[in-house]
Amino acid sequence: MPASRLGRDYHLLWSAAVSSRFGDALRTPALALLAATLTRDPRLIAAVTVAAQVPPLLFGLLGGVYADRWDRRRTMALVDGVRAAVVAALAVAVAVDRAGLGMLLLVAFLLATLGTLFDAASFALLPSVVPPDALPRANGRLQAGTAVAGGLVGAPVAGAAFAAAPALPFALDAVTFALAATLVLALTPSPRSCTFRPDKPHEKPRTKGHNCKIAGSRGRAGVLWVGVRWLRGDRTLWRVTLLSAASNLAISGLMAIVVLHALEVLRVPPAGYGLFMATAIVGGLAGALVAGRLASRFGTLPVLRAVLAAQTVALAGFALARHPVPAGLALAVFAAGTSVWNSLWAAYGQQRVPATLLGRVGAAQRMVGLLTAPIGAAVAGLVAGAYGTVPVAGAAAGTFAVVTVAAWRVLRGARPEPESDPLPAPTFSAPRASE
Repeated sequence: MPASRLGRDYHLLWSAAVSSRFGDALRTPALALLAATLTRDPRLIAAVTVAAQVPPLLFGLLGGVYADRWDRRRTMALVDGVRAAVVAALAVAVAVDRAGLGMLLLVAFLLATLGTLFDAASFALLPSVVPPDALPRANGRLQAGTAVAGGLVGAPVAGAAFAAAPALPFALDAVTFALAATLVLALTPSPRSCTFRPDKPHEKPRTKGHNCKIAGSRGRAGVLWVGVRWLRGDRTLWRVTLLSAASNLAISGLMAIVVLHALEVLRVPPAGYGLFMATAIVGGLAGALVAGRLASRFGTLPVLRAVLAAQTVALAGFALARHPVPAGLALAVFAAGTSVWNSLWAAYGQQRVPATLLGRVGAAQRMVGLLTAPIGAAVAGLVAGAYGTVPVAGAAAGTFAVVTVAAWRVLRGARPEPESDPLPAPTFSAPRASE
């Protein structure tokens, strides 16, 4: 059976995502470099990163609510337009030497807050522009495009742009946001993006005001938490989300110390660190490109179980390695697995969740999956400070081993992804029948 075409709207959405990711890759290191020119206090510099990590936990569910209530295409365009204005204002402040640490904290917080709404709307919009059977491939190509734009292109350009003029990376970031907003507006308006349920194509959309019905909730608190309740009610999707959270505990811890591990244990020269980390980018790109094919051939859940096993072996090799080459190869394999997992996890949820709930359930998936990230980074820093980075790498491999065993147990025999339409929302009054 030939693979479904991704189509014009998907390529517009892909281009918007890649443009935005390129801008992120310019802005993020530029913010850190700018903060370092303002203060040498590591706590204050770290605060800029923390300011960007807090909003998804505070406002992620709320972003999902509005992604389901508002027109998703227009929401994404509006958010990117506002983000373009915010970053442009920062660029002007930097150019006239009026940017202080307080402004950096505010900008990081605002952009991350707006990003929660954008991410929820983007996650929910994708199933309306590609056929269900093409979602693994579509998510994989999104991962691949953003990996290239962010890692292979954006990251090297960021340092050179900041060296040329500190305001330049922020000005370029504003342009990428504006371009992304324009591309999203060029999408063909589709009622399935939020007013139609895929299983009821004959329903007429509302024409004004609230064109997306918030279903399955009572009162404001119910609207906010319905995504978590739906996620909790779908046994398989909930288990996959918890496995992601457990994995992120190890991933966040490893990423927090990888630079020290590379410099002190693997003896990577500072000038070669970028090349060393490029192996992870290449691995992630390869994983994103094959994710759809693997899912089509073997099924999503079997691939997710196998990916965890491969990542466990790769992390064990990374922890044992004492030379950059085998460690880089292990890191590439691990990154490839992460891309496959992210692509298929997103597609699996998009295939199962009703269109009217996609924003809130997607936001709940991301919030639960990321809850462990700050904990992993904090614990890794404490352990590395006391015992070095090798125990952290070993603990990351051990964590993945436990997650792998759990995945092979709880996902075996679980209901596979649907072949066409998403499943109806599970009820919350009684547990789901045995799978």
